[in-house]
Amino acid sequence: MPALDVAQWAVVLFSLVLVGFSKTGVSGAGTVAIALFALVLPTKSSTGMLLPLLLVGDVVAVASYRRHADWPRLLRLFPWVAAGVVAGALVVRWVDDTQMRRLIGAILLAIIAVHLWNRSRGPESSLAHHRAVAALAGIFAGFATMTANAAGPIMAVYLLAAGMPMLGFLGTSAWFFLTINAFKVPFSVALGLITPATLAFAAATAPAVLAGAAAGRLVIGRINRTWFERVTLTLTVLAALRLLL
Repeated sequence: MPALDVAQWAVVLFSLVLVGFSKTGVSGAGTVAIALFALVLPTKSSTGMLLPLLLVGDVVAVASYRRHADWPRLLRLFPWVAAGVVAGALVVRWVDDTQMRRLIGAILLAIIAVHLWNRSRGPESSLAHHRAVAALAGIFAGFATMTANAAGPIMAVYLLAAGMPMLGFLGTSAWFFLTINAFKVPFSVALGLITPATLAFAAATAPAVLAGAAAGRLVIGRINRTWFERVTLTLTVLAALRLLL
């Protein structure tokens, strides 16, 4: 278990509640959780500690929204995401924590800028309908999830640009992250990011993720799409700025 003081444990547990909440409620909360987690733990260590807990949230999300996935879109994305994960694994081996945080922050801000420009074009001409854009989104998401567990904002922006309804967004995201996070496990073990110590940490703190997931299920039916999108984008920008600083 990491040697943390009371305040740091409070940040960690709050972050894990946000992780669960992001899986069944507002997805942008997960990016804030990743940024908070990195405040009290080194970036590389935090990614390994967080991955098993993300999988806990993914299982709950799939159980909740499994019938609402857009499988044709997911199948188009998966090969590109896998390529991004492999590229991210190579980068993790060579860069330090500061370089990795800044790289992910820059990617997130670029994705937000493209989304805001794309939204001004209208739904019929949305870039999300182009295969090349799906490929780029998949590669960036795979790279970001392998380096910093930060694919959530990229996928959120891509799926929002595609005009998906809220439940479709949640169901597609749930299956996407369960599959990709499971795919990342062998790479994380090989890089020394997942160890017996990180698994013990996950077992001890998983109830915080489950509590957050339960809270997300309670509030999701009361959230309208416009508010949902604005909160997701705002939290993504804040997290990206935090990673850059």
